[in-house]
Amino acid sequence: MRLASVVVCSLLIALSAVAQSDRGTITGTVSDPGGAVVANTPIQVRNVATGLTYEAATSSTGNYTVPALPVGSYEVTVVVPGFKKYTRSGLTIQVAQSLRIDVTLEVGAASESVTVSAEASLLKTESGELSHNVNVRQLDELPILGIGAAAGTSGIRNPNSVALVIPGTYWAANADLRVNGAPANTQSYRIEGQEAMNTGTPGKPAQNQPSIDSIQEIAVQTSNYSAEFGQLGGGVFNITMRSGTNQYHGSGYEYLANEMMNAANPYTNDGHGGKLKTKTRRFDHGFTVGGPVWIPKIYNGHDKTFFLLTGKSSGRR
Repeated sequence: MRLASVVVCSLLIALSAVAQSDRGTITGTVSDPGGAVVANTPIQVRNVATGLTYEAATSSTGNYTVPALPVGSYEVTVVVPGFKKYTRSGLTIQVAQSLRIDVTLEVGAASESVTVSAEASLLKTESGELSHNVNVRQLDELPILGIGAAAGTSGIRNPNSVALVIPGTYWAANADLRVNGAPANTQSYRIEGQEAMNTGTPGKPAQNQPSIDSIQEIAVQTSNYSAEFGQLGGGVFNITMRSGTNQYHGSGYEYLANEMMNAANPYTNDGHGGKLKTKTRRFDHGFTVGGPVWIPKIYNGHDKTFFLLTGKSSGRR
Protein backbone atom coordinates (compact mmCIF):
# COMPACT_ATOMS: atom_id res chain seq x y z
CA MET A 1 0.00 0.00 0.00
CA ARG A 2 2.85 2.32 0.89
CA LEU A 3 4.62 1.49 -2.37
CA ALA A 4 1.45 2.32 -4.34
CA SER A 5 1.19 5.69 -2.59
CA VAL A 6 4.81 6.49 -3.43
CA VAL A 7 4.24 5.59 -7.11
CA VAL A 8 1.10 7.76 -7.33
CA CYS A 9 2.84 10.73 -5.69
CA SER A 10 5.82 10.34 -8.03
CA LEU A 11 3.56 10.36 -11.08
CA LEU A 12 1.74 13.46 -9.87
CA ILE A 13 5.03 15.27 -9.26
CA ALA A 14 6.30 14.26 -12.71
CA LEU A 15 3.12 15.45 -14.42
CA SER A 16 3.20 18.78 -12.62
CA ALA A 17 6.86 19.26 -13.56
CA VAL A 18 6.14 18.58 -17.23
CA ALA A 19 3.21 20.99 -17.29
CA GLN A 20 4.96 23.94 -15.67
CA SER A 21 6.41 25.53 -18.81
CA ASP A 22 3.10 27.10 -19.86
CA ARG A 23 2.39 28.47 -16.38
CA GLY A 24 3.16 31.94 -15.05
CA THR A 25 4.87 33.19 -11.91
CA ILE A 26 4.40 36.10 -9.52
CA THR A 27 7.48 37.10 -7.54
CA GLY A 28 8.66 40.07 -5.54
CA THR A 29 9.78 41.50 -2.20
CA VAL A 30 7.76 42.63 0.84
CA SER A 31 9.15 45.61 2.78
CA ASP A 32 8.06 48.11 5.42
CA PRO A 33 7.86 51.94 4.95
CA GLY A 34 11.55 52.26 5.86
CA GLY A 35 12.64 49.81 3.16
CA ALA A 36 13.48 46.95 5.55
CA VAL A 37 12.33 43.53 4.35
CA VAL A 38 9.55 41.71 6.18
CA ALA A 39 10.31 38.00 6.62
CA ASN A 40 7.88 35.08 7.02
CA THR A 41 4.99 37.10 5.62
CA PRO A 42 2.01 35.07 4.31
CA ILE A 43 1.18 35.79 0.66
CA GLN A 44 -2.15 34.90 -0.94
CA VAL A 45 -2.68 34.97 -4.71
CA ARG A 46 -6.28 34.50 -5.92
CA ASN A 47 -7.53 33.75 -9.43
CA VAL A 48 -10.36 36.22 -9.96
CA ALA A 49 -12.29 34.05 -12.44
CA THR A 50 -12.18 30.74 -10.58
CA GLY A 51 -11.67 31.82 -6.96
CA LEU A 52 -8.75 29.40 -6.54
CA THR A 53 -6.11 30.65 -4.08
CA TYR A 54 -2.38 29.97 -3.98
CA GLU A 55 -0.49 30.37 -0.71
CA ALA A 56 3.16 31.34 -0.20
CA ALA A 57 5.37 33.19 2.30
CA THR A 58 8.39 35.46 2.18
CA SER A 59 11.84 34.10 2.96
CA SER A 60 14.28 35.48 5.51
CA THR A 61 15.30 38.03 2.87
CA GLY A 62 11.72 39.20 2.29
CA ASN A 63 11.42 37.58 -1.14
CA TYR A 64 8.50 35.45 -2.29
CA THR A 65 7.63 33.42 -5.39
CA VAL A 66 4.29 31.90 -6.38
CA PRO A 67 4.93 29.56 -9.36
CA ALA A 68 2.78 27.43 -11.68
CA LEU A 69 -0.10 29.90 -12.05
CA PRO A 70 -2.56 29.21 -14.90
CA VAL A 71 -3.27 32.03 -17.36
CA GLY A 72 -5.83 34.50 -16.00
CA SER A 73 -6.49 37.56 -13.83
CA TYR A 74 -5.15 37.61 -10.28
CA GLU A 75 -4.97 39.66 -7.11
CA VAL A 76 -2.25 39.55 -4.44
CA THR A 77 -3.10 40.00 -0.74
CA VAL A 78 -0.67 40.49 2.13
CA VAL A 79 -1.83 40.62 5.77
CA VAL A 80 0.76 41.30 8.53
CA PRO A 81 0.02 42.31 12.16
CA GLY A 82 0.88 45.97 12.74
CA PHE A 83 0.40 46.88 9.08
CA LYS A 84 -2.57 47.72 6.89
CA LYS A 85 -3.93 44.94 4.71
CA TYR A 86 -2.40 45.21 1.23
CA THR A 87 -4.27 44.12 -1.93
CA ARG A 88 -2.97 44.44 -5.49
CA SER A 89 -5.55 43.69 -8.21
CA GLY A 90 -5.67 43.98 -11.99
CA LEU A 91 -2.80 41.53 -12.56
CA THR A 92 -2.91 39.42 -15.73
CA ILE A 93 -0.76 36.31 -16.01
CA GLN A 94 0.11 35.27 -19.54
CA VAL A 95 1.65 32.04 -20.81
CA ALA A 96 5.14 31.41 -19.36
CA GLN A 97 5.29 34.94 -17.94
CA SER A 98 6.92 36.13 -14.71
CA LEU A 99 5.51 39.24 -13.02
CA ARG A 100 7.45 41.13 -10.37
CA ILE A 101 5.14 42.64 -7.75
CA ASP A 102 7.01 44.38 -4.94
CA VAL A 103 4.88 45.17 -1.88
CA THR A 104 5.46 48.14 0.44
CA LEU A 105 3.38 47.86 3.60
CA GLU A 106 1.98 50.83 5.54
CA VAL A 107 1.85 50.97 9.32
CA GLY A 108 -1.68 50.70 10.69
CA ALA A 109 -4.40 48.38 11.97
CA ALA A 110 -5.23 45.16 10.12
CA SER A 111 -8.82 46.43 9.77
CA GLU A 112 -7.49 49.17 7.48
CA SER A 113 -6.49 48.34 3.93
CA VAL A 114 -4.49 49.61 0.99
CA THR A 115 -5.82 48.55 -2.41
CA VAL A 116 -3.84 49.09 -5.61
CA SER A 117 -5.67 48.54 -8.89
CA ALA A 118 -3.14 48.71 -11.70
CA GLU A 119 -1.74 46.49 -14.39
CA ALA A 120 1.79 45.22 -14.00
CA SER A 121 4.56 46.89 -15.98
CA LEU A 122 5.01 45.61 -19.53
CA LEU A 123 8.79 45.78 -19.05
CA LYS A 124 10.17 42.29 -18.42
CA THR A 125 12.75 42.27 -15.66
CA GLU A 126 12.66 38.61 -14.59
CA SER A 127 13.61 36.96 -17.88
CA GLY A 128 15.41 37.84 -21.08
CA GLU A 129 13.42 36.00 -23.73
CA LEU A 130 11.64 37.79 -26.55
CA SER A 131 8.05 36.52 -26.58
CA HIS A 132 4.66 37.46 -27.98
CA ASN A 133 1.41 36.54 -26.24
CA VAL A 134 -1.66 36.28 -28.44
CA ASN A 135 -5.15 35.73 -27.08
CA VAL A 136 -7.38 33.58 -29.29
CA ARG A 137 -9.96 36.38 -29.25
CA GLN A 138 -7.46 38.46 -31.20
CA LEU A 139 -7.20 35.74 -33.84
CA ASP A 140 -10.99 35.55 -34.10
CA GLU A 141 -11.27 39.31 -34.59
CA LEU A 142 -8.59 39.40 -37.30
CA PRO A 143 -9.30 37.96 -40.79
CA ILE A 144 -6.68 35.21 -40.55
CA LEU A 145 -8.61 32.15 -39.31
CA GLY A 146 -9.95 31.09 -42.67
CA ILE A 147 -11.37 27.72 -43.70
CA GLY A 148 -10.33 25.78 -46.75
CA ALA A 149 -7.00 25.03 -48.41
CA ALA A 150 -5.25 28.07 -46.93
CA ALA A 151 -5.88 26.71 -43.40
CA GLY A 152 -4.23 23.33 -44.13
CA THR A 153 -5.25 19.88 -45.29
CA SER A 154 -8.01 19.67 -42.67
CA GLY A 155 -9.58 22.85 -44.04
CA ILE A 156 -10.63 24.18 -40.62
CA ARG A 157 -9.56 27.25 -38.63
CA ASN A 158 -5.91 26.63 -37.80
CA PRO A 159 -4.36 27.92 -34.54
CA ASN A 160 -0.97 27.94 -36.26
CA SER A 161 -2.21 31.06 -38.05
CA VAL A 162 -0.86 32.87 -34.98
CA ALA A 163 2.45 32.97 -36.87
CA LEU A 164 0.89 35.55 -39.21
CA VAL A 165 0.79 38.17 -36.44
CA ILE A 166 4.30 37.53 -35.06
CA PRO A 167 7.12 39.72 -36.44
CA GLY A 168 9.86 37.85 -38.29
CA THR A 169 7.87 34.70 -39.08
CA TYR A 170 6.78 33.02 -42.30
CA TRP A 171 4.10 30.32 -42.37
CA ALA A 172 2.56 28.20 -45.11
CA ALA A 173 -0.01 25.67 -43.90
CA ASN A 174 1.26 22.07 -43.81
CA ALA A 175 4.48 23.10 -45.50
CA ASP A 176 6.81 25.63 -43.96
CA LEU A 177 7.36 27.68 -40.81
CA ARG A 178 10.38 29.93 -40.28
CA VAL A 179 11.09 32.09 -37.23
CA ASN A 180 13.69 34.87 -37.39
CA GLY A 181 15.53 33.24 -40.29
CA ALA A 182 16.05 29.90 -38.51
CA PRO A 183 15.95 26.69 -40.58
CA ALA A 184 12.43 25.71 -41.66
CA ASN A 185 10.27 23.64 -39.32
CA THR A 186 12.68 23.65 -36.35
CA GLN A 187 10.14 25.07 -33.91
CA SER A 188 8.60 23.35 -30.91
CA TYR A 189 4.88 23.05 -30.15
CA ARG A 190 3.80 22.58 -26.54
CA ILE A 191 0.26 22.15 -25.24
CA GLU A 192 -0.11 22.80 -21.52
CA GLY A 193 3.68 22.53 -21.30
CA GLN A 194 3.89 19.09 -22.93
CA GLU A 195 5.62 18.36 -26.22
CA ALA A 196 3.08 18.15 -29.04
CA MET A 197 5.26 17.60 -32.10
CA ASN A 198 4.79 14.65 -34.43
CA THR A 199 8.09 13.88 -36.14
CA GLY A 200 6.65 11.12 -38.31
CA THR A 201 6.03 13.46 -41.26
CA PRO A 202 9.40 14.27 -42.87
CA GLY A 203 9.80 17.83 -44.08
CA LYS A 204 6.52 19.09 -42.61
CA PRO A 205 5.72 20.83 -39.31
CA ALA A 206 3.31 18.15 -38.13
CA GLN A 207 1.82 18.60 -34.66
CA ASN A 208 -1.21 17.70 -32.60
CA GLN A 209 -3.58 20.54 -33.44
CA PRO A 210 -6.14 21.47 -30.73
CA SER A 211 -9.46 23.09 -31.51
CA ILE A 212 -9.12 26.86 -31.75
CA ASP A 213 -12.14 27.29 -29.44
CA SER A 214 -10.53 25.28 -26.64
CA ILE A 215 -7.41 27.51 -26.55
CA GLN A 216 -7.03 30.35 -24.07
CA GLU A 217 -3.76 31.87 -25.24
CA ILE A 218 -0.66 31.18 -27.33
CA ALA A 219 2.79 32.41 -26.35
CA VAL A 220 5.43 32.47 -29.09
CA GLN A 221 9.00 32.75 -27.80
CA THR A 222 11.25 33.72 -30.71
CA SER A 223 14.68 34.21 -29.08
CA ASN A 224 16.64 34.07 -25.81
CA TYR A 225 14.26 31.45 -24.40
CA SER A 226 15.14 29.23 -21.47
CA ALA A 227 17.73 26.45 -21.74
CA GLU A 228 14.96 23.88 -21.20
CA PHE A 229 14.02 24.52 -24.85
CA GLY A 230 17.56 23.95 -26.10
CA GLN A 231 16.62 21.09 -28.43
CA LEU A 232 15.02 23.43 -30.98
CA GLY A 233 16.09 26.30 -33.18
CA GLY A 234 13.04 28.04 -34.58
CA GLY A 235 10.92 29.30 -31.69
CA VAL A 236 8.59 27.90 -29.02
CA PHE A 237 4.82 27.85 -29.59
CA ASN A 238 3.35 27.37 -26.12
CA ILE A 239 -0.42 26.78 -26.02
CA THR A 240 -2.53 26.91 -22.87
CA MET A 241 -6.08 25.58 -22.91
CA ARG A 242 -9.23 27.25 -21.64
CA SER A 243 -10.91 26.34 -18.39
CA GLY A 244 -14.35 26.79 -16.94
CA THR A 245 -14.91 29.53 -14.34
CA ASN A 246 -17.34 30.21 -11.50
CA GLN A 247 -19.87 31.47 -14.06
CA TYR A 248 -21.65 29.37 -16.66
CA HIS A 249 -20.83 30.52 -20.19
CA GLY A 250 -21.47 29.16 -23.65
CA SER A 251 -21.11 30.11 -27.29
CA GLY A 252 -21.98 28.89 -30.77
CA TYR A 253 -20.45 29.67 -34.13
CA GLU A 254 -20.77 28.97 -37.84
CA TYR A 255 -18.10 29.68 -40.47
CA LEU A 256 -19.53 29.14 -43.93
CA ALA A 257 -18.14 29.48 -47.43
CA ASN A 258 -20.61 29.19 -50.32
CA GLU A 259 -20.54 30.44 -53.90
CA MET A 260 -23.96 32.04 -53.39
CA MET A 261 -22.20 34.77 -51.38
CA ASN A 262 -19.41 35.25 -53.93
CA ALA A 263 -19.18 37.53 -56.92
CA ALA A 264 -19.52 35.87 -60.33
CA ASN A 265 -16.61 35.41 -62.70
CA PRO A 266 -16.59 38.26 -65.22
CA TYR A 267 -16.99 37.62 -68.94
CA THR A 268 -18.54 34.19 -68.41
CA ASN A 269 -21.91 32.73 -69.34
CA ASP A 270 -23.72 29.87 -67.65
CA GLY A 271 -26.03 29.39 -70.62
CA HIS A 272 -29.03 30.87 -68.82
CA GLY A 273 -28.23 34.53 -69.06
CA GLY A 274 -26.06 34.62 -65.96
CA LYS A 275 -22.39 34.40 -65.12
CA LEU A 276 -20.51 31.41 -63.76
CA LYS A 277 -19.47 31.06 -60.12
CA THR A 278 -16.73 28.79 -58.89
CA LYS A 279 -18.22 26.15 -56.62
CA THR A 280 -17.06 26.79 -53.05
CA ARG A 281 -18.78 24.91 -50.23
CA ARG A 282 -17.09 24.55 -46.85
CA PHE A 283 -18.29 24.85 -43.28
CA ASP A 284 -16.93 24.85 -39.75
CA HIS A 285 -19.41 25.11 -36.90
CA GLY A 286 -19.62 24.14 -33.24
CA PHE A 287 -20.20 25.25 -29.65
CA THR A 288 -18.56 25.72 -26.26
CA VAL A 289 -20.01 25.51 -22.74
CA GLY A 290 -18.23 25.77 -19.41
CA GLY A 291 -18.63 26.54 -15.73
CA PRO A 292 -18.33 25.04 -12.25
CA VAL A 293 -19.16 21.37 -11.64
CA TRP A 294 -22.36 21.45 -9.60
CA ILE A 295 -24.53 18.47 -8.70
CA PRO A 296 -27.53 19.55 -6.58
CA LYS A 297 -27.36 18.26 -2.97
CA ILE A 298 -24.26 16.20 -3.85
CA TYR A 299 -21.34 18.42 -4.88
CA ASN A 300 -20.65 22.15 -5.23
CA GLY A 301 -17.60 22.80 -7.38
CA HIS A 302 -17.54 26.60 -7.08
CA ASP A 303 -13.96 27.78 -6.42
CA LYS A 304 -12.77 24.16 -6.81
CA THR A 305 -13.81 22.14 -9.86
CA PHE A 306 -14.62 23.39 -13.37
CA PHE A 307 -15.37 22.01 -16.83
CA LEU A 308 -15.18 23.17 -20.42
CA LEU A 309 -16.87 21.25 -23.24
CA THR A 310 -16.33 22.01 -26.92
CA GLY A 311 -17.87 20.40 -29.98
CA LYS A 312 -17.43 21.05 -33.67
CA SER A 313 -18.09 19.76 -37.16
CA SER A 314 -16.42 20.73 -40.40
CA GLY A 315 -16.24 19.58 -43.98
CA ARG A 316 -17.44 20.20 -47.52
CA ARG A 317 -20.91 20.06 -49.01
